[in-house]
Amino acid sequence: MAVTSMANSSILNFNKYNVLSAVSFVPPFFPAVAGYVAGGYTGSTVTTVDKFLFTTDARSTLGTGLSAARQYVAGFASAENGYAAGGLAGSNVTTVDKFLFTTDARSTLATGLSSARAALAGFASSENGYVAGGIEGSTVTTVDKFLFTTDARSTLATGLSSARRYLVGFASAENGYAAGGLAGSNVATVDKFLFATDARSTLGTGLSAARREVAGFASAENGYVAGGYTGSRVATVDKFLFTTDARSTLATGLSSARQGPVGFASAENGYVAGGSAGSTVTTVDKFLFTTDARSTLATGLSSARSYAAGFAG
Repeated sequence: MAVTSMANSSILNFNKYNVLSAVSFVPPFFPAVAGYVAGGYTGSTVTTVDKFLFTTDARSTLGTGLSAARQYVAGFASAENGYAAGGLAGSNVTTVDKFLFTTDARSTLATGLSSARAALAGFASSENGYVAGGIEGSTVTTVDKFLFTTDARSTLATGLSSARRYLVGFASAENGYAAGGLAGSNVATVDKFLFATDARSTLGTGLSAARREVAGFASAENGYVAGGYTGSRVATVDKFLFTTDARSTLATGLSSARQGPVGFASAENGYVAGGSAGSTVTTVDKFLFTTDARSTLATGLSSARSYAAGFAG
């Protein structure tokens, strides 16, 4: 079944271990060195994977992109590999592509998602990657889990609190979060999964407004949900303090209101890339975690696009 709008991502984050939605224990310390934006929609779906070097924010484009052109993809990562899961490639797919950070070589998992779906969210712990929600023939609550040591897939007995698509994922060291999305109408819901047991709870305080097609990223201390669509495009960036799950909203949001962007993060900065602001954009905004100050990269994406997957490693 084709989908017509989306919220990706993924977004992973760097925390104490590595990346986008993935984080872990303090020792050893593996800081992420680059962020990736994979696939998406430019007027047509693409296989393009752009890579941003965190030390300089220089952008390159991988010689090998996704195994097939697709949009509405979920991203997550381990310390060693980035993953781009599911999406729309003419029809929804179960495909999970894997990128080895040391060489950027791509492989495709023998076992993909438990069902073909798009407009789903990704997040990760140090041991496992998770892909939550999305649309098959209908919207689902499904949460698939991939064990990084073998890439074996299981499916959680408890999924999302409601079936929804166009949501986003991010994570702390202890918990994964699935935020916002569309469940008949836009929702402000933020579900939380405890990595130790995969038990799900739902935050008393959700997003500052019900919205879909958002970007997610995280620092070691906070998770962020940026942009999206509430009935109109917004520049809003909500921030969740991991120690209490308290939500605040940044005084400075995105540089422009847009839906369908993607997020990723280093240890020091969060990034929000692309999206649609009436038309697709190449813009990459950067948020300094110590102050939440926003700047915009001089060099954006290699092409204007939305609905991609983000991860970092």
